[in-house]
Amino acid sequence: MSKPFYVNYDQPDGLENDALAVLENVSIDLENIRKGTNETTKSIERGEAKLVYIALDVDPPEIVAHLPLLCKDKKIAYLYVSSKEILGKACNLGVKTASCAIAHEGEVKAKIDNLATRIKELAGI
Repeated sequence: MSKPFYVNYDQPDGLENDALAVLENVSIDLENIRKGTNETTKSIERGEAKLVYIALDVDPPEIVAHLPLLCKDKKIAYLYVSSKEILGKACNLGVKTASCAIAHEGEVKAKIDNLATRIKELAGI
């Protein structure tokens, strides 16, 4: 499968799994995350997002295509997840989701900061 047009950096193997593990930990309390493209967009615009997750299998891709640009503009780290289903499970939701953002880090702040630093280097933020 080819990458969607909004993917603008190569993500190393293992980064997705590390980031999903952090998301699963944070999303035990659903107040810590913003799920869905609308909530994610608002979170980025307000500057409350710490880390943004974007699914690669969104159809049509225009639904999430603005998120990488918005994240770069606001200097917020973002990464790609292979599917909406995996992202929904990591968010502890019973449904798929195209995107989500961590708004409150909780006890894993150091891990999120480490991931964000790695991602910002890759994405050139």
